[in-house]
Amino acid sequence: MANIGFIGLGIMGMPMAGHLIAAGHQLFVSSRSARAAEAVALGATACDGNAAIARAADIIITMVPDTPEVEQVLFGADGVAEGLSPGKLVIDMSSISPLATKDFAARIAALGADYVDAPVSGGEVGAKAATLTIMAGGGDAAFARALPLFEAMGKNITHVGGSGAGQTAKVANQIIVALNIAAVGEALLFAAKAGADPAKVREALLGGFASSRVLEVHGERMLKRSFTPGFRIDLHHKDLALALSGANALGLPLPQTAFCQQLLNSARGNGEGGLDHSAIVRQLERLAGHSLGDE
Repeated sequence: MANIGFIGLGIMGMPMAGHLIAAGHQLFVSSRSARAAEAVALGATACDGNAAIARAADIIITMVPDTPEVEQVLFGADGVAEGLSPGKLVIDMSSISPLATKDFAARIAALGADYVDAPVSGGEVGAKAATLTIMAGGGDAAFARALPLFEAMGKNITHVGGSGAGQTAKVANQIIVALNIAAVGEALLFAAKAGADPAKVREALLGGFASSRVLEVHGERMLKRSFTPGFRIDLHHKDLALALSGANALGLPLPQTAFCQQLLNSARGNGEGGLDHSAIVRQLERLAGHSLGDE
């Protein structure tokens, strides 16, 4: 069993940390976290800040919203880097810039520690069920060391390649998910506007080639008007911004991704950035002047 520091006890981080405790690992969390008491009640030990966590743990996991937060947690005042010593392992499970990830990995390596980028897919549901898809980048030995921890939190675990490869895979994942949510929203809205029962149409489509996890989960949320966040629009907006900035650097056109980003921009402009990303359908409804249902 490992001594693990866990930084980022949010919607997904808290259940992920719980699975690690349940697997018998000793967890160290920051006493400054709003959910520290919840983790301590499960068996974690509270430390006074991130540097203290890094000193106490052999493996440090970060699960925070965006690239600047990861950099601050790792290299800011009282950051993880202050408490690292040679031989330790840092695993970043946030969804951030692949280019910044390569820089972070090099800076951690200069301190004698290893680094794995391991963003996840599956949302709050997957985090709670320990069925997350985990896409990892880093060296073979570092990945092998991290694998038992990943197996406590997820099911589909892939070592994609070197540093940054996991984050690249996650950006690709977010492109596909966004486009699929928009497609499901358009299809259900088309059915409703044409006079068909969108719930029945969804039921029919689930048995055919159009069936998908997005149609199953997010289609139901759209119909039930259930937009409590499993994955917030603000975070998906950030992920598509990473995709488009990366594509610009590569000279690569991503026209459908750009369209979905505009839908997310619309949601944020309407004060809906905190809703689940299935609420993309609300933007399509505004364009159509037609809704799938009342809220």
